[in-house]
Amino acid sequence: MEIERKFFVKELSSNLMQFPFKNLTQGYLSFDPEIRIRSMNDIEFYLTQKGKGDLSRPEEEIPIAEKTFTILSNLISGRVIEKRRYYISLGIDMTAELDIYSGELDGLSTIEIEFETEEQAMNFSIPDWFGEEVTFNKRYKNKNLARCSYEDLKLLVKESNSKKLIKKDK
Repeated sequence: MEIERKFFVKELSSNLMQFPFKNLTQGYLSFDPEIRIRSMNDIEFYLTQKGKGDLSRPEEEIPIAEKTFTILSNLISGRVIEKRRYYISLGIDMTAELDIYSGELDGLSTIEIEFETEEQAMNFSIPDWFGEEVTFNKRYKNKNLARCSYEDLKLLVKESNSKKLIKKDK
């Protein structure tokens, strides 16, 4: 079971390279049921099936071989999503996953936090640098970003950036 909340970014550090990151490429084999493949740094490869839901939903992820990923890549529907995921510690056993999208999604950035329980998710104290919550906004689910029109995509990116600030680190 995946339990996660998703937010826009209100304030973005200008020194992100201090955080560990991975480059992700993912595409969808099916939107209903949701089945995707993902490459992380071109060395880790996964096949994932996700169930329906917003805050929590079933998720099964299995590692696959690079050759399998390559073969399945020919079956992708919609646009391929590319992003760099930064792992930012929020304290004891809590990590924010900051996604900076590229390609057609350039300009979009979101933050995801995974939780052990729904109660933990609902009691989470949202840091000041997080922006508007989009957990329940289906337009910002990756599967929908992969299949919306180019015009809608540009509007979504513009909406996500309307209140973003760049923080100058000292």
